[in-house]
Amino acid sequence: MLPVSCLIACVLFLLSCTTGKSAAKLTWAKTKFLVVFGDSYTTDGYNISAGVDSPVPNFTSSNGKNWVQFLGDTYNVTDTNVFDLASGGATIDSALVPPYLPTVLSVVDQVTQFRNILAARPSGAKWNSSNTLFAFWIGINDVGNSFGWSNVTQSQFYSTLIERYSTQLDDLHKHGARSFLFLTVPPTDRAPLFLQQGRAVSSRMASLIASYNRQLTTMVRGFQARHRDLDQVTVFDTQPIFNALLDNAKTFGFLNATGFCEAYQNGTPEVTTQIPPCGPVSSYFWLNSLHPLFTVHNIIAHAISTTLSI
Repeated sequence: MLPVSCLIACVLFLLSCTTGKSAAKLTWAKTKFLVVFGDSYTTDGYNISAGVDSPVPNFTSSNGKNWVQFLGDTYNVTDTNVFDLASGGATIDSALVPPYLPTVLSVVDQVTQFRNILAARPSGAKWNSSNTLFAFWIGINDVGNSFGWSNVTQSQFYSTLIERYSTQLDDLHKHGARSFLFLTVPPTDRAPLFLQQGRAVSSRMASLIASYNRQLTTMVRGFQARHRDLDQVTVFDTQPIFNALLDNAKTFGFLNATGFCEAYQNGTPEVTTQIPPCGPVSSYFWLNSLHPLFTVHNIIAHAISTTLSI
């Protein structure tokens, strides 16, 4: 396995420019607060309802740090305070796409938490419009959970989802949010969960993800058009990084990029754990059927910090 630093350098070289970005004033070096919304790819178990200064239990799906934690730790250049409101299994709105458990907080619920707790800028979270970035990585479960529905045309249904997403952005804008980061849905069609169901399933999933991501990008442009006072607005496309790593898995040292080791799927005691006959856990791309390991999250975070620094 190549050192993570080499992985990052190689991927960034291959990708060159992977994102769409507007001219902006807020850079990563000036970002004092990061407020994040999302699902299992993003959550770290933080429970803001227990208090702004509640401890972070580090419950991630990556068997180590996830992209938010790498941003807040490894690539934190200005003592950025992170408030991760994400919830594992989240969808945009539980009323539109039910999560796997009714206790999961949707993005609508997460924005409500922000409005009820952080919008007032309490002690420990004295953010303002010019130094705070609001980040979203959502849609993986919306696309995945509605994949098999026969009573809707999925691509048309996404317009309803995206419109609901948009209302949450307007709500945040009303409370002072001006800078935003949006991550697209990655190629989960290449995750074991869908690969194992055959080419027809994975191909259809790829098409649906592309439709969702197109509508997300269009929605963000509309959001910018409605609010001319927005500052930093970035749509970060996760697809090129995932695909570069998966297409060149052997080059980057991944022993397996299409499956996972069942002994590791619920996490391991250490990031270097090895349980024969499997290779070391860090040598796999996928921890389980849907979630990539911390090595992938590290590369994503590094690319985001670089993009936001331009």
